[in-house]
Amino acid sequence: MSSREERQKCWDARDAYFACLDGLGIVTPGEEVSRKMCKVEKKAFEKSCAKSWIEHFNKRRVIADAQKEMLAEAEKQRLEAEAKDFKRDR
Repeated sequence: MSSREERQKCWDARDAYFACLDGLGIVTPGEEVSRKMCKVEKKAFEKSCAKSWIEHFNKRRVIADAQKEMLAEAEKQRLEAEAKDFKRDR
């Protein structure tokens, strides 16, 4: 198998595993273990990807979720500030 095919197999396995986590509402990989869910997807992910890639993808997933939450909070604060300014200017 070529490197390109191996990477694609890894990405596909990652996407399937993360989709399973998303379906359970889990952000941090590994938290599904207590629920005994996503076993097949996790095993395929671990088999298809290098350990360093797995660690990178898992960390990136958690960071991306935290960034999404921060951006949503910043947008909420911006809208609240605009609403205050609008009321004050009237």
